[in-house]
Amino acid sequence: MKKLLPILFFSISLFGCSSLELEAISSSEEETQRILALGLSHEENLLEASKLSSSHMVSVVTLQLNNAREEKIQNEIDFVESEKFAEMVSISEDNLNFMGPEIVNSIKKGVLQTDIDVQTHFLSGKKSEDGELLHKLNITIEHNSSKKRQYLSANLCDQWMRCDGNEQELNVISSNASGCLTTGCNYVEKMELSFEDELLKNMIDSGFTLRINTKRSSNKIKVPSAYLRGYLKIAN
Repeated sequence: MKKLLPILFFSISLFGCSSLELEAISSSEEETQRILALGLSHEENLLEASKLSSSHMVSVVTLQLNNAREEKIQNEIDFVESEKFAEMVSISEDNLNFMGPEIVNSIKKGVLQTDIDVQTHFLSGKKSEDGELLHKLNITIEHNSSKKRQYLSANLCDQWMRCDGNEQELNVISSNASGCLTTGCNYVEKMELSFEDELLKNMIDSGFTLRINTKRSSNKIKVPSAYLRGYLKIAN
């Protein structure tokens, strides 16, 4: 037992020293933030990173610095774009109704030339007398098909583009057909979804993607961060 006690104390002292050494080592995130806080140029940041003690830390911090630079550039681009979108938001005379600009996308859905969906969507908002603001995403889908699609539901997608949860209530407004031939008709299908003000503001940094579903197919609608920023700058 007497022999065991010195060994035990020695082991504890070694563990204590190793713990102190581990605590003294800065993480890659801390090193990245330290370098960014110096206010240097990107090239100078990379030079500072090259001075770190291990090659692994140099590689990780360099990658994080490059990612931070790309994120900064993208934020600057989004800011310029958001200002353009903000200028296109229309406001009613009583300042209670807002309408964002339309976004139009053409999506190839099949092998034929007519297998194209034209998606048009925009945000609109209405402020109640007590100041509560409710928004709607207005969607129009034009397609040439043998029959209308009967959209049934909608899901908000997460950051990994998984769209199986977070179901939203979809309100189908109309489905009109024209130019009908034996092969099909030109359909214009309109629908809308309501969004609370807080939910839109929570998605402002990333924008959002929405999947609207029929029994056999689906469409994805993307509202980019720049659009959301510009719209919410005015609709408040």
